[in-house]
Amino acid sequence: MNESEFAGGGAAVVPAISVASSVACLRSLGRRGVRTLAVSEKATPPAFASKYCDERASVPDPEENLDSYGDALVALAERPDVRTVVPFREADVYALARNRDTLGEHVGTPWPTMETLRKVQDRVKLFEEAAAAGVGYPETATLDEWVDWDRETIVKSRYTVLAPEYVEERSESGVSDASTVYLAPGEEPNRSEIRAEMGHVPIVQEYVPQSDEYGFFAIYDCGEPMATFQHRQRRGWKYAGGPSAYRESVRIPELEAAGRNLLNRLDWHGVAMVEFLRDERTGEFELMEVNPRFWSSLPFTVQAGVDFPYLYWLQATDRSRFAEAASEATYTAGIGGHLLRGELLYLHSVLFEEYNLVERPRFADAVADVASSLVRDPRFDYLSADDPMPFVRDVRNLLGSAAEWGRSALRRSREEVVDAPSTDRRLSLWR
Repeated sequence: MNESEFAGGGAAVVPAISVASSVACLRSLGRRGVRTLAVSEKATPPAFASKYCDERASVPDPEENLDSYGDALVALAERPDVRTVVPFREADVYALARNRDTLGEHVGTPWPTMETLRKVQDRVKLFEEAAAAGVGYPETATLDEWVDWDRETIVKSRYTVLAPEYVEERSESGVSDASTVYLAPGEEPNRSEIRAEMGHVPIVQEYVPQSDEYGFFAIYDCGEPMATFQHRQRRGWKYAGGPSAYRESVRIPELEAAGRNLLNRLDWHGVAMVEFLRDERTGEFELMEVNPRFWSSLPFTVQAGVDFPYLYWLQATDRSRFAEAASEATYTAGIGGHLLRGELLYLHSVLFEEYNLVERPRFADAVADVASSLVRDPRFDYLSADDPMPFVRDVRNLLGSAAEWGRSALRRSREEVVDAPSTDRRLSLWR
């Protein structure tokens, strides 16, 4: 069905995930008069508390059964009022791409085909595409192929979704949640243990030290860039990196060129975030990931001036208005924004976590950096005077998770005391 036939009202299905991107989407679409249907496997995601959430629905957990989750999205898309589905996780875009032909009979489909998606969810294929596009990336090989352990390396999942289409030995789909492993020079991992933990043969990459992280964000239409944005990550959820806690908007021609070259090579369709490290040794941008869906820092992107959720809606429902709105999209460089929960997680990592190869900052310096940036750039992913309840719900969820973690730790401690030999038990009681 032609996407222009969907114009003139209707609703968008918005997965309500545990980060603020789905809340940003609800706010963006709701303020434009678009009805929103938030769906989640959880009972109390922050998005459910937004005043711009018009309807709520429960769906299967994609981490437990990705196939059932995809079936649920198809069933929702069959509703006559639904015009499109918005992807926020790797599982979302995988389910949408896998069911693209069926969904296309009911809704607008501004996301890549399964063939194209595989080229970014399989990191080996992604770096092959990067090489063909002339985009730099760290030296990479599969765990079975890597032989040089005399330098700093990292080991991580080859796939962002563990699906039968990607991993032949799997019979059902799942989400890859294995952590990245940092290895010092001369440290070689136990290959069989890592294969068992990750469920497949992962990849090994050279470690790029002390490099700045950058993101190139875009919405493409059949291989053509329609609107773009860039940011520099100043702090992640961990002092070693991870999702963005504090970031600032930038305009760097070399970053724009690298992002466009790769997405052009992929003949991209829909939204994407291309993650780069800028190697301090060379000044070159080196590709790390392509996120083929909306990103966790989406609220800041909208605050800076590029309303990607609304552009996505128009791409699905009104292509002539989409082209006009995209041509007018621009943003302010040099401003910053925060995820407050991410800042707390960053400080927690500085206090309690240790990462090989990454120098941990002094806690006092970390606190000072966070405090000064909050004053300098008072923009927040959840916190909004216009729509305060998602922030309140996020805080409640965070406190609930912390309390549950504390109870679990106490139970484990008591079990260790009970199971310990008598001498050890006395020592434990007197500690």
